[in-house]
Order: sequence, then structure tokens, then C-alpha cells
Amino acid sequence: MQPYFLPYIGYYQLISAVDTLVLYDNIKYTKKGWINRNRMLSNSRDAIFSIPIKKGSDSLNIVERELSESFHKERLLGRFRETYRKAPYYDETWQLLKEIIFHDEINLFRYIYRSLVLSLRQLNIKTTIVVSSKVPIDHSLKAEAKVLAICKRLGATSYINPIGGRELYSKEFFNAAGIELSFLESQYIPYSQFGDQFVPWLSIVDVLMFNNIKQARSLIMHSYSLI
Repeated sequence: MQPYFLPYIGYYQLISAVDTLVLYDNIKYTKKGWINRNRMLSNSRDAIFSIPIKKGSDSLNIVERELSESFHKERLLGRFRETYRKAPYYDETWQLLKEIIFHDEINLFRYIYRSLVLSLRQLNIKTTIVVSSKVPIDHSLKAEAKVLAICKRLGATSYINPIGGRELYSKEFFNAAGIELSFLESQYIPYSQFGDQFVPWLSIVDVLMFNNIKQARSLIMHSYSLI
């Protein structure tokens, strides 16, 4: 998977469903993706939050990108504070956010990697994380071929991808290599958000603000299917 900053619950469901997560650091940064942004609650609607990235060549890999000097960390925290300060689990989630956002790392990959590690620790999810560039394969490979090479090198017998990957990956291709391919589909997971109409698929921050750790883990562990 690409590294995402405080992603939605489906990302954590995928991590909880596997023994090992391979996190890409040596692929290109995509400007319109979710690497450095996600969605939060704002006035009963969804709103984008992001961490700004320093300008750089489109040829740079994620691990070669840096956070912008314009990143106003207190302002980002202020947005979370304004929205969630009356949420039932604000205090513990606020401490996590401060630890994540105030980190002084400027490398994009390492900043996001740390945010993922800390949020997984909060949720007591102990999946092993492997950085893709550390896996000894031919890293010039692309798409399915690269994924398959990583799976083989790590001795995988199964590979799980988000449901959107059905358009990208073939079960027959992986089966021919002795690897079972499955796709994870998240269920609709409503929970109370200040008693307003539920806004789905927001950042994990939203889940943690409105659910205690036991409840959040239950939503992560049991609200998906593999197909």
C-alpha cells in the first residue's frame, strides 16, 4: 500500500487482516491521491485536511519528498480541536494527534510512517510493517509484477488488496504463482457523531473521537468481508 496520512477505517481493516503490511516508499508521489490528505467532520459535513508538500519534480519518489515550510501544525490541530472538542473520546485522541502532528520530521514518508505506527499502537494492532525498498527485488518492476515479486520474496501464500484493486489485479495471475488473491470490502459502519446524520468514510481520527478503543477495534476487526 501507499502510505496515507491518518487514513479511513478501511485502511486499518486491511492492516488488521494481514500478517505483514508492505508500505511503499519507492514509488512516485501522486498529487491527487490520499497520501498527504484525508477527510474530517466539519459542521456535519466532510472537509479535507492535508499536510502541505514542498514543490518538487514529478519524478521523485514518496521517500524523496519533503513537508513544506508552510506547514502550520498548530492550525491543523486547531481544525481538529474546533470540530471534535466535545466528542466523547476527545482527550485521548487529542494526545495522539499532538504526538503525530508536532513531530519535527520533514521527510514525507517518514512523517506518515510514524503517524501510522502511532495510530496502530493506539488501536493495539500489531501487524508487521515492511518498507518496500528494503525488500530485495527488482524495483524497476511495475504493477502486478512488482506486487508478485514482493509476495514471493516474503514467502506469502496470500495477498489481500482493497476492493478497488479488482480492476488492477487478476486472481488467475496470482493463483498461477501459488498465491491466493483476495479483496477486502468494508461494510457501511455508522456510529454516533454528535447525534447528527452520519458522515461515512472519514479519517480514523473521527472513528477514535466517537468510539473507545474497544469499540474502534471491533469496527476494524469485524466490519468487512474478503471476496
